[in-house]
Amino acid sequence: MLPFEEADIKTAVSVALPNLAAGVDPELDRVYDRIMAQDPTGRRFARVLRDTIDQLLNGEVTGRYDWKALFKTEKTHAGTLVEINLQREFRFADGDAMDYQIADVDVDCKYSQQFGGWMIPPEAMDHLCLLAWADDYKSLWSIGLVRIRHEWLNTGNNRDLKLTIKAEHRDKIRWLWRDEALPENVLLHMDTADRAAVFASDSGQRRLNELFRRAQKRRIGRNVVRTVAQQKDYMKRVRGNGGSRSALRPEGILIMGDYASHREIAAQLGLPLPEEGEFVSARVVSARAHHQDAPVAVLDGKQWVLAQSDNPVESAPPLPSHTRQD
Repeated sequence: MLPFEEADIKTAVSVALPNLAAGVDPELDRVYDRIMAQDPTGRRFARVLRDTIDQLLNGEVTGRYDWKALFKTEKTHAGTLVEINLQREFRFADGDAMDYQIADVDVDCKYSQQFGGWMIPPEAMDHLCLLAWADDYKSLWSIGLVRIRHEWLNTGNNRDLKLTIKAEHRDKIRWLWRDEALPENVLLHMDTADRAAVFASDSGQRRLNELFRRAQKRRIGRNVVRTVAQQKDYMKRVRGNGGSRSALRPEGILIMGDYASHREIAAQLGLPLPEEGEFVSARVVSARAHHQDAPVAVLDGKQWVLAQSDNPVESAPPLPSHTRQD
C-alpha cells in the first residue's frame, strides 16, 4: 500500500465514523426535503389520514363514526389503504424493493393507529420507512422517517417475522410532523346527549338540521354530513332551497361553507375557517351597544355578532352569494 493511499483511507475513516455516530443519512435528508417541498404545511397528509379513516368507517352506508366499531379485518386493512391513498395524493413512484420511490430512494410505508405499533417486515431492514400514525380519539397525527436497523427492533416470534421499533430507539425517527391536529371527527367527540339527539330522527334532513344546531363553531367535514344524512344527495341537504342552511335561518343559525366569501364571514366572526368540503355553523344576532367588543361581520347591510345563550332569537341574514371562482 502506498503511503498516500494509507493516509487517504485514515482520513476517510476519521470522517465517516463521526458522521455515522451523528446519524448522517443523505438519502433520508433527500426524502425529507422532497416530502416537505410537496406538503410544507402537512395539510395534505392530514387530509389523507382523515379521509382514510372515514373511508374505513364508510358512514354513509354503515352510520359508523367510531374506530372501535370496525371489524378486525378492516383495522388490519387500514395500513394498506394509507399506503395507497398517500401514493395517489403525492404520486410517489413504485419502489424497486419497497412501497415507494421518493427522490430516487426506496421507501417503505407503515401505518399504525397505536403509536409505536408499526410492524416492520424483514425485507425493510436497512431501508427507509415512512411511519404514519393517527389517533381519532386524541385527534392527533404524526409522520416520520427512519432508517431501519436490526438492533433498534424488538425481538419477536410472530409468523411473518415482523418487529416493532424499541421505545428507546424512537428518538431515531426524524419527524416531518409530530402530534399535529387531525381534522376532528365531530360525531365521535360530541356530547353523548347531543349525539343521541342528532340520530333520534328517521329523517336524514332533520338529523342534519340537528347536527348544525348542536355542533356549532366547529368544522364539520363532508364525511360527518354523509354519515348523518345517509343519503346520496347529502351535500344538497346542507345548502339552501330546503336544506339545513335555509331551515335554520329563522333560528338565527348561519352555515358557512368553504367558499371564499363564507370563509371571510367566519374569519370576521372569529370562527374556525371551513376547509375544503367543510362547514361551520353559528347563531348570530344583530350587533347592539353591549356587543361593542365582539367581532363583527357585515351581512345584508347590517352588523352581526355571535349570539350569547341569553340573546333572543332573530332570523339570520342571507350569506353572500358565491362565485365560480370561490
